[in-house]
Amino acid sequence: MNILFFLSPKQDLMYVYDDFTLRQTLEKWENNRYASIPVLNRKGEYVGTLTEGDILWGLKKFHGLDLEAAEDIPIRDFAHKRDYKAVTVTTSMDQLIEAAMNQNFVPVVDDRGMFIGIVRRQAIIRYCYDRSRAAAAEQRRKLEKQEKRVPASAGVQ
Repeated sequence: MNILFFLSPKQDLMYVYDDFTLRQTLEKWENNRYASIPVLNRKGEYVGTLTEGDILWGLKKFHGLDLEAAEDIPIRDFAHKRDYKAVTVTTSMDQLIEAAMNQNFVPVVDDRGMFIGIVRRQAIIRYCYDRSRAAAAEQRRKLEKQEKRVPASAGVQ
């Protein structure tokens, strides 16, 4: 399975640039209640992931912050607790699933390192769930087929 099947493309996502100010970031984030978002540089490269917790800890660092002061603080000054590991389109499903076990989403970059989108953990779980249900249904069909082949009186003496 190709991970592009799961890709939510960049144009459909919310992300911020690392030179956005805190105010710009908060205003953009305000209408979308995501727990974490990708951060890109102006070249379009993935540079990290910003979480709500990163914002809160950054606010503590820049104590006494008001909205006007937020215009002077670039988001790149906020420490990230951890950055989500990006993958490429050639990443195996096993590697993708492993990355998604520890991240809400998996950033995807092209061969040049340019951000092209994300794979949401929900999409991977849905895929695994659907495959599991299909395998269980196939197993039931095989068992039913076997039961039809063996006559009911075959086991009785």
